[in-house]
Amino acid sequence: MTDRSMNNLVFDASDHPSPVASCAPSSAPPCDPSWTRRGFLFGAAALATVPVLTAADPAVAAQELPDFPAGVDLYRSAYRNWVGEITADGLWACAPSGPDQVVDVVNWAWRHGWTVRARGAAHGWSPLTITEATSADAPVLLLDTAPHLTCLALDSPTAVRAGTGITLEVLLTYLEEHGLGVTAAPAPGDLTLGGALAIDAHGTAVPAEGERRTHGHTYGSLSNLVLSLTAVVWDEEAGAYVPRTYRRDEADCAALLTHLGRSLVTEVVLRVGANARLRCLSRTDIPAAELFAAPGSDGRTLASFLDESGRVEAIWFAFTEVPWLKVWSVSPTRPLTSRRVTSPYNYPFSDSVPTLVADLVGRMVSGAAWYLAPVLGNAQFDVAALGLVTTLSADIWGPSKNTLLYIRPTTLRVTANGYAVLTSRAQVQRVVAEFTSFYRERLKAYATQGRFPVNGSVEIRVTGLDDPADAELDGARAPLLSALRPSDAHPEWDTAVWLDVLTLPGTPHAAAFLRELEHFLLATYDGEHALTRVEWSKGWAYTDEAAWSDAEVLDTAVPASFGESTWGQAAGVLDRLDPHGVFGNAFLDRLLR
Repeated sequence: MTDRSMNNLVFDASDHPSPVASCAPSSAPPCDPSWTRRGFLFGAAALATVPVLTAADPAVAAQELPDFPAGVDLYRSAYRNWVGEITADGLWACAPSGPDQVVDVVNWAWRHGWTVRARGAAHGWSPLTITEATSADAPVLLLDTAPHLTCLALDSPTAVRAGTGITLEVLLTYLEEHGLGVTAAPAPGDLTLGGALAIDAHGTAVPAEGERRTHGHTYGSLSNLVLSLTAVVWDEEAGAYVPRTYRRDEADCAALLTHLGRSLVTEVVLRVGANARLRCLSRTDIPAAELFAAPGSDGRTLASFLDESGRVEAIWFAFTEVPWLKVWSVSPTRPLTSRRVTSPYNYPFSDSVPTLVADLVGRMVSGAAWYLAPVLGNAQFDVAALGLVTTLSADIWGPSKNTLLYIRPTTLRVTANGYAVLTSRAQVQRVVAEFTSFYRERLKAYATQGRFPVNGSVEIRVTGLDDPADAELDGARAPLLSALRPSDAHPEWDTAVWLDVLTLPGTPHAAAFLRELEHFLLATYDGEHALTRVEWSKGWAYTDEAAWSDAEVLDTAVPASFGESTWGQAAGVLDRLDPHGVFGNAFLDRLLR
């Protein structure tokens, strides 16, 4: 069903958390799921992130991958993104046992004209890993990070060194054990750290009134916590790809902090701070008209909850009148009414698809009964509202990880678009009011024509920007390609409103509807009083038929949202560090040309 069931997320992930080790590799078991659309939507537990593996025939491997580095696990593998919209069968894949083998594989690929695509578990939507219709005989090698790139250790009392194959759940658990944590994180715990950093993954948090950032924390993306990283890059003098460590104050590091898959990072050092205990209060009693009211309105507005706690998320199911609002607040001691939680994923009603929701989705997907979208939206709200009560999860409290992580891979798989609107804190309610008003009007207009393009939810989160000072390292640079990169032209912008719309894959008219929303955002928040940037892992650049296809958005709007100089600098660095395009694909080559 959903809470963020219709979720967030990130393109590189792992379902089974890798064991924490001081540079000791771990293993992940294979699975063999059915890849039908309906089976995919409902069989998420099996499909989550473990790739489908077929052991390589040594003779075939020697013929098709001559001179491949000895000792590197090699196999055939299927690739499926989060919703199965980007798929490939039978690609060659490998699982290097450590950074040295990664370098060997990359140099083999360069010498033989192959590309290397890092993969955790493909928890994402956009074609940053592979593009649709990649054939089994394409010279594309998947490099699985989750099995072995899992080193994890404290680098100092306020820094952690981690392999990029580690999952966020494992990372946050390790930090918690040492009294450390982060301010905010994505809801799914299965995301690999490498994938999360590649697309500037984020949570939801801004300072509450009177709150000050604590040492080691940021209100921006996870990329803003990086102190140093080790990437595989071309070395002209050596005439080969080599590992190189970049400090956050180096110019080239700024392009690698959010590299979109155009590089390969094996290890990072992150700034971290003291862990907090958070209360998460869920509400299903505030009408959308009140929560998303025009700025200056009295009542329980989203902005009022930001002032009070700084940490909110609104999940508004299609064709319903009351959103599910989550409000987190820092609470060193347990509030009297809160239930203590000692582990994450505390919304069991969203961990699997309830029968009512499954039946409705089945009728819609298999029977083309898309007119049931209003029924599905209300069913999802009812399940959430009742589930919060029956599972005693409407008011929970515990270490930050246990309230921040709440999406399992067994949730309903949906497609999602995503945008960040940069603005000032004072303008957040205006952005939310304008967007939700336009969304509601267009959804109603489509419905009057018998079209139901959205059957999931709208999700709204609010974060700070990537202030490099948060890294507490002299000379630290902001990530060049993070959607949360501050605007040079508008230093007063300190906040981003994240807007996502979720719907079942294959929903008729969805692309055209999302294209209208995208054009509204780009035109309304064009850099004057606010600015729209795309959320890399989600859907964007819509035509009436598909995402990632609109030439004007790809070639003009997206680069312009960062500025010609910044965009050109990032593209130039990534190309210089990989002049042979080993870490490219057709989509990235087009986007970053």
